[in-house]
Amino acid sequence: RWWLLPRSSAAGDGDGGEGAGALTSSVRELVLDNCRSVEGKIEGLTAEFVNLEFLSLINVGLISVSNLPKLGKLKKLELSDNRISGGLDVLAEKLPNLTHLNLSGNKLKDISTLEPLKKLDNLKSLDLFNCEVTNLNDYRESVFKLLPQLTYLDGYDMEDREASDSDGEVDGDGVDDDEDEEGEEEEDEDGEEEDFDEEEDDEEDEEEVEGEEDDEEGSGEDEEEDFGQDGEVDEEDEDEDEDDDEAETGKGEKRKRDPEDEDDEDDDEDDD
Repeated sequence: RWWLLPRSSAAGDGDGGEGAGALTSSVRELVLDNCRSVEGKIEGLTAEFVNLEFLSLINVGLISVSNLPKLGKLKKLELSDNRISGGLDVLAEKLPNLTHLNLSGNKLKDISTLEPLKKLDNLKSLDLFNCEVTNLNDYRESVFKLLPQLTYLDGYDMEDREASDSDGEVDGDGVDDDEDEEGEEEEDEDGEEEDFDEEEDDEEDEEEVEGEEDDEEGSGEDEEEDFGQDGEVDEEDEDEDEDDDEAETGKGEKRKRDPEDEDDEDDDEDDD
C-alpha cells in the first residue's frame, strides 16, 4: 500500500521524468486519506496510475467525483466522509471495472442520485452508512431493485447475510491471495505436525507410566518372595535352636544323674 509522494521525490529527480512514470505504473494500492483537495482534485493523482486497483480518498473534502482521473483497472474506491451530493454518472465512464464503492458519510439524500450506478456492471458492494438516503422507507429494497447487480448493501445481502472478509477485499489480488493461502496451508501442516508430535509424546508418556507400574509390581513380588524365603529360613533356625536346647538339657540331666549312680555303686561295694 502506497501513500502519495511529491512528484520530485517519487521520481528521484526534480522534473519528474521517466522515474515517476515507472513508479506510478507499479502502484496497485494508494491511500490519500485526509489530504486536501483543491477544486475537487488531489494534486499528483493522475491517470498515470494505470495499474491502480485500490484508491482511498476518505475525508479529503470532495464535493464531486467529476475530476477523478480515468483508472481503468480500479476495483475498490473509498470516498467516505466527503460532501458528495450527486454527479455519480462519471464513475461508469472513468472507473468501468469498479466492484466496491464506499460513499458513507456523504450528502446523498434520494434514491434517484444512485441511478447512474446502474452502468457499473461489475459493482457488487455499495456502502451508504450515515447518508440521509438510508432513512427513507424501504431503503434497502429500493436500492437492490434499482441496482440488481449488487450483492451487498452496507455489508449485508438481500437476505441480511453479512459479507465475508473475502467479499470485502479487492478482487484480482492474486499474489496476495496466493501468499495468504500458502501461509494458511503451512500453518495447517505445522498444526498437524504439532498434533502428531503431541500424540507421540502422549504415547511415550503412557508407555513410561505402564513400565513404571510393571516395575513396581515386579519389585513387590520380589519383596514377597524375599519375605517368604526369610520366613522359611527363620523357621529352620528356630527348629535348630530347639534341638540344641533339648540336647543341652539332656546333657545336664546326665551330669546330674552321675553322682547318684556313684553313690549307689559305693553302697553296693559296702554291702559286699
